Amino acid sequence: MRFEIVGKNIEVTPAMREKIEKKLSRLEKYLVIDENTTARVVTRVYPNSQKIEVTIPTKAGLLRTEVVNDDLYAAIDIAVDKLEDQIRRQKTRLSRKHRNSMAENFLETEEAAEEEDIPVKTKTVKADVMDLDEAIMQMELSSHDFYVYTDDESGKISIVYRRHSGGYGLLETE
Repeated sequence: MRFEIVGKNIEVTPAMREKIEKKLSRLEKYLVIDENTTARVVTRVYPNSQKIEVTIPTKAGLLRTEVVNDDLYAAIDIAVDKLEDQIRRQKTRLSRKHRNSMAENFLETEEAAEEEDIPVKTKTVKADVMDLDEAIMQMELSSHDFYVYTDDESGKISIVYRRHSGGYGLLETE
């Protein structure tokens, strides 16, 4: 696995780089990760806290987490623990459904645009055909509050989302 470590408002020291690479390398025992897989790590420093964002594309889906903590090294440990929990949940769900593998669910491209001095982040989403349970699982893996997919029964684009009151919601298109 390759690492892309970026520091925002902080310079990534060799000790920080070594700690991040060592901790994230532990995930290789849970996943089949080839040498072309790139783990993207972004560290940010704020006045009273530090934030670490980790994104790892895998064959089973996108693993992503964000952690804010006073100590960067503690944030790294918490982020790796969260990723391990995501992997465990994913494997449990897949074993319940007796599935061996899943295709990568979306291709992410980022573009920055400005409209009235408001930055807009753009992503291109591939709406793969799947059922509602798979869409919920992919949404949980991506750590987003919604997920766009093509419903396997109706063949229409649908959006599953996490409700603030708990549970999930579903938007279907006409």
